[in-house]
Amino acid sequence: MSIQWMAKNLKNRIILSAGILSYMILLFMRVPLTRVIGDAGVGLFAPAFELFLLTTLVTSHGMSQAMSGIIRYRVKRERYRNADKVFRTAFFMNLFLGVAMALFLLFFSAWISDVLVLEHLSRMAVLAAVPCVFVSALIGVFRGYFSGYGLGGLTAHSQYLEKIAMFTGALLAGRMFHEYGEKVAALLHVEAYTHAFGALGAMLGVLASQLIALLHLLVLYFIYAGTLKGRLGQDNSRRAETRFEIQRMLLGNMIPLSVIAVISNLFMLADQRFFNYCMNITEKGAERTAQWGCYYGKFAALIGMGAALCCCFVHGMVGKISGAYEREEYRGMRERMGRAVRNVSMISFPMAIYLAVLAKPLAECCYGRPTAQITVLAGWVQKGAVICTLFAFSFLFGHLLYRMRMVKELFLSAVSAFVVHLLTAYFMVQRMAMGAEGLLASLILLFGVYMAVSFVLLNRRVKYRPDWFSGIIFPCAAAAVSGLVVFLLNLVLAEAVGAVLTILISLVAGLFFHVFFLMILRVIGEAELQEIPLGFLFILLGRNIGVL
Repeated sequence: MSIQWMAKNLKNRIILSAGILSYMILLFMRVPLTRVIGDAGVGLFAPAFELFLLTTLVTSHGMSQAMSGIIRYRVKRERYRNADKVFRTAFFMNLFLGVAMALFLLFFSAWISDVLVLEHLSRMAVLAAVPCVFVSALIGVFRGYFSGYGLGGLTAHSQYLEKIAMFTGALLAGRMFHEYGEKVAALLHVEAYTHAFGALGAMLGVLASQLIALLHLLVLYFIYAGTLKGRLGQDNSRRAETRFEIQRMLLGNMIPLSVIAVISNLFMLADQRFFNYCMNITEKGAERTAQWGCYYGKFAALIGMGAALCCCFVHGMVGKISGAYEREEYRGMRERMGRAVRNVSMISFPMAIYLAVLAKPLAECCYGRPTAQITVLAGWVQKGAVICTLFAFSFLFGHLLYRMRMVKELFLSAVSAFVVHLLTAYFMVQRMAMGAEGLLASLILLFGVYMAVSFVLLNRRVKYRPDWFSGIIFPCAAAAVSGLVVFLLNLVLAEAVGAVLTILISLVAGLFFHVFFLMILRVIGEAELQEIPLGFLFILLGRNIGVL
């Protein structure tokens, strides 16, 4: 295997997984952010940031995906004038959408804070999100433009730059405004202003990242625009498409994806509303913001990073499966789907088990000395670790539905999961006053229902029958045995070497035994081993013991 091949393979994976890796950066941002502005600050930052993400899914991600496919189709057929017209039409459409959504947040900020999430002081951060929404709409247009012309590397670089700038900006501005908030709180004798200003600063850091990303894309546009527009002289368009036709195509591609994405991400706002209501009726309103900040900024970050890491290895499989489906190579499609299910099992099962076993040292490593709160957080992670597996399978089946243009089925999966989640959260959190424990249960049900419904609807078309032993049972058994190794090492090392070394040693040993038992059970072969780090060592070991 040549170094050039490895470098090219790594580059392709980085480009394909740009969205997931960028999302992981966002999740990891919450780890130091809780140290900078506190749990209560993160609790006030959460509604503004979630609203920003929701609008971004429509104006940036939704439009980018829609115009990318439409432009790519025309570029392949050398219909460059129509492709350029798609870009210009999408630009003005997203400009309008960005302004409309920004105005909505501006005029309804008080209602969002006071009624929707029951956090009055979160309004400061929500108002800071207003310009973010507008700028992200413009970002989405340029990313769709570059992606449509086959310049996906530029789009990936833009996403990484944006998220790194967001990470840095939120921390720096959050710290500055948090310190200013301490002075305001001391002057007014209201401690909550410390956290409110910290949340405001973090959101202004997000705004700075959006401006940096937009400036970067504008520079790239002026660099590449001349070359791309130079193709207009080679145009082979049969006719000039009207703006109305293009708008209808953009909306037809954008709306289903946007609606599904919004529904899939609304649950966090709904959860905060239920949680705050529950804390109010149980007379714990004073500590609700900090508790929600702990749930959102700590628990969701740890679980989310584990789930997103699993999805990085799934993304490339989706394209191969959907490609075989489009070519009507159904046998090859089912074989690839079997490998995808097996790979998800091999990755997500140990991830969930290791998170559960190492919950306490991970919490201590990320958030500081052992405290009562860290103990509670570790308990949440142990109970919610199964979400990694459910999310990974949901990601696989959901993306296959989308790539196979089964939009109605995807919509039904998202709506079913969201309705079940809402009902469960309402009864367990709001009616039964179970707090975070109820949220955990409803979150597990959310991804469980989404995974199950997506698989059933997908299977109605592809007629896939999983190999339960090699695809599910054997990977689960290997993960369980390696999890036992991690558990024993954690018991022995936790007090002796500290949290960081315990995690590193346990993970290295656990992954070694996981891969070793996969070889013993003949779930994994030389082809798969060649694609993992230090895979040649496992190949030599497997040949020596006669399992390869």
